Amino acid sequence: MNTQSPWLDDSQQDLWQELLTVVIALPAALDRQLQRDAGISNFEYGVLARLSTADEATMRLSDLARVCDSTQPRLSKVMDRFEARGWVARRPDPGDGRYTLATLADAGRQKLVESAPEHVAQVKRLVFDPLSAAQRRHLGAALNRIADTLRREADGG
Repeated sequence: MNTQSPWLDDSQQDLWQELLTVVIALPAALDRQLQRDAGISNFEYGVLARLSTADEATMRLSDLARVCDSTQPRLSKVMDRFEARGWVARRPDPGDGRYTLATLADAGRQKLVESAPEHVAQVKRLVFDPLSAAQRRHLGAALNRIADTLRREADGG
């Protein structure tokens, strides 16, 4: 029989509420900054950034959706907009035609480069500046453990 309370204790509840604030408010703040300064969302910036770091700035859409924590339909809509703006090119994967590749075009790389300075400054202001070096290390270690647990859960246990 489980004798533990099904509820969070006071310190867990306090921490959970702070984490919820960060998880909800941080993406919203980043969206506001990117919309204002670059006319794109935080998600769209993330897609451009992920593509920019891939080998030859190219990824399968299914892999891109996974690393961006997106559904295929959501990513497909973003790719439609990006392709219309000349930021990406899509083509069948020559190694396996069942997959589609997305390649970051020069205009997409330029959009990322133009968007980065204010975005990076906002990330520094909101996330890194309030913390000491020791707090950043502790936060990094804690987030890595949570992320590992979430990845294992997503992979089925």
